[in-house]
Amino acid sequence: MKYTIDKHDRYIVIEPHVEVIDAENAAKLKGEFLLRNTIGQRNIVLDMIHVQKTDEVGIRLGILAHRLCQSVGGIFILVNLCPALMDMVRVSHLDKSLKIAASLKVAEDLIFAHELESEYRGAIED
Repeated sequence: MKYTIDKHDRYIVIEPHVEVIDAENAAKLKGEFLLRNTIGQRNIVLDMIHVQKTDEVGIRLGILAHRLCQSVGGIFILVNLCPALMDMVRVSHLDKSLKIAASLKVAEDLIFAHELESEYRGAIED
């Protein structure tokens, strides 16, 4: 599976270049999420601009990425979901727990707000 990784100062964007996230593609993305989590990148954006379809394995992948980012104080955001994927997320009630943004710009704003909030909480707790 082809995908690109765009590294930014406080986050990375992973963009799969496939139309379907199946078990094989999900396994590759899972490995990438685990690697990124291990090396300390806590904010991940998954840009689904090319993806039109997924199955239960793809949905579980989103839950895993969310938990990995959350475990290190970060945030996981899904971006550019097509209507079919958005319906899947809503039907499985994951729209209540996963962060979803309409664009990369909105995702970036969410990440910076999350980082500011984390820094503010750290300053109060010190």
